[in-house]
Amino acid sequence: MLGNFTYYNPTKLYFGGGSVASLRDELPKYGPNVVLVYGGGSIKTNGIYDQVTAILKDCGKNVAEISGVMPNPTLPKVLEGVEICRRHRADFLLAVGGGSVCDYTKAVAASVHCEEDPWQKYFVHFEEPACPVVPLGCVLTMVGTGSEMNAGSVITNPDTKEKVGKVFEDEDVMPKFSILDPNYTLTLPRYQMVSGIYDIFNHICEQYFCGADDNTSDYLSEGLMRSVIHSSRIAVKNPQDYEARSNLMWTATWALNTLVECGKSGDWMVHMLGQAVGGVTNATHGMTLAAVSQAYYHHVLPYGLPKFKRFAEAVWSIDPAGKTDEEVALAGLDAMKAWMEEIGVVMHLTELGVDESMLDQIADLTFHMDGGYKALKRDEILTIFRESL
Repeated sequence: MLGNFTYYNPTKLYFGGGSVASLRDELPKYGPNVVLVYGGGSIKTNGIYDQVTAILKDCGKNVAEISGVMPNPTLPKVLEGVEICRRHRADFLLAVGGGSVCDYTKAVAASVHCEEDPWQKYFVHFEEPACPVVPLGCVLTMVGTGSEMNAGSVITNPDTKEKVGKVFEDEDVMPKFSILDPNYTLTLPRYQMVSGIYDIFNHICEQYFCGADDNTSDYLSEGLMRSVIHSSRIAVKNPQDYEARSNLMWTATWALNTLVECGKSGDWMVHMLGQAVGGVTNATHGMTLAAVSQAYYHHVLPYGLPKFKRFAEAVWSIDPAGKTDEEVALAGLDAMKAWMEEIGVVMHLTELGVDESMLDQIADLTFHMDGGYKALKRDEILTIFRESL
């Protein structure tokens, strides 16, 4: 393990059935004015809203709400939330939802006391807060993003079609606590479930497919990937299987709480490609990643052949006997493709509404990263998008 790193994660986790009761221990630590943040209203039909608001009431909190947070949160929605928090003099923000709600709440928390344009400051210039950040916590209802235990926030500017991820260095942007009850994920629609599953898997891939040293983080990643594959196969057959759903929930957290990127550069180009697609189409995040993954990994495989061979053997149990290194590596990607088709993720950009006429715009919106095995040029990005149609 050759890379230097500092690792610290301040988020406290409460995991398991009934863990929402832990709000009674956490909420008294903060002031009386709480802003409850949630999405399209499903928490009102599945009972989660009633459970949370009852606890807020018992704790004597003065509650305002931000509802209607969309799957790809937008800048206007962030600014709307900032105004609600300012009027309410928010002492604490409580996000109840999936990764989009958690991401959104972080952006709002960092912007309430910000006197500058938050889009320019955080998502264009990638600066850190120079103001107090409103503390926040998360009650997770969908798994995939890992937002419950990291400082990442992805926001879309609908005017420019830019979908930008900001990973804050300021630990105050991270949730003070997160509550993970697998039961809360059991009512999730199948499309969202499998999208989240692929998001988990790809987060691990993004941190795995880089570097050439013998790194403990890679061994952790391989185990997490095998766990995702195993649990996903159970969950797609029986979405009510608590054990499988709980393992997916826990793996999602470890996939992006930055642990497995310790000592690693990180690739993240699948996310850059997928986010560019999402900025134009508003498609579900995990599905945008799935649609571009196969073309991307085939493109960079020759530049990271030893790692792709290892991936095939360690994650997919490909027998190398009688095969060249390239044949082993390609067999691994074939096994990955078969699993993706098995769980039912999107495999082509056309399924997300993308056609040839949109590719130049999407390519122009793609951020270029250089932490993986190949720094892509614009023509390579276009080729990958075309091969993903």
